[in-house]
Amino acid sequence: MAAPSATATVEPYRAGALGAVARMHGEYYAKHWGLARTFECQVARGLADLLEREDSGRDGFWTAAVEGEIVGSIAIDGHGDPAEGARLRFFLVDESRQRLGIGRLLVGEALAFCERAGHRRVFLWTFAGLDAARALYERNGFRLVDEHSDARWGVALTEQKFVREG
Repeated sequence: MAAPSATATVEPYRAGALGAVARMHGEYYAKHWGLARTFECQVARGLADLLEREDSGRDGFWTAAVEGEIVGSIAIDGHGDPAEGARLRFFLVDESRQRLGIGRLLVGEALAFCERAGHRRVFLWTFAGLDAARALYERNGFRLVDEHSDARWGVALTEQKFVREG
């Protein structure tokens, strides 16, 4: 893997981030997975909900930017059941910037926040087949705990739940 991009910066929310993140998710998952627009809508709604109710002590949202352009995102949603843990969400790096270490920077930021916030358990949902992301999750202590088929976005996918106990 290449070293992290020297020009990539990780920053909290800035104006336009919600739209940029929804667009990145919508474009990537439509192109590579054939997901219907309902997926992009769910991303936009879920991120809007998180940002509107964000509690800086339990929730976090970050973007990665290169030369001012948002090229990645990640969030921690600590709003749910404490026994289930905080949820890692909205993780994506623009495919033109993948394999530069930007994903590693984002995951590192999110997990460092979890430690500061006292989130001892973190979980995420993803799809089978996102092998680079899965490898990154596993290198950071996540393990697969659930797997099932789902077609809610117009395509049959295998959803996977990963958990990290800390």
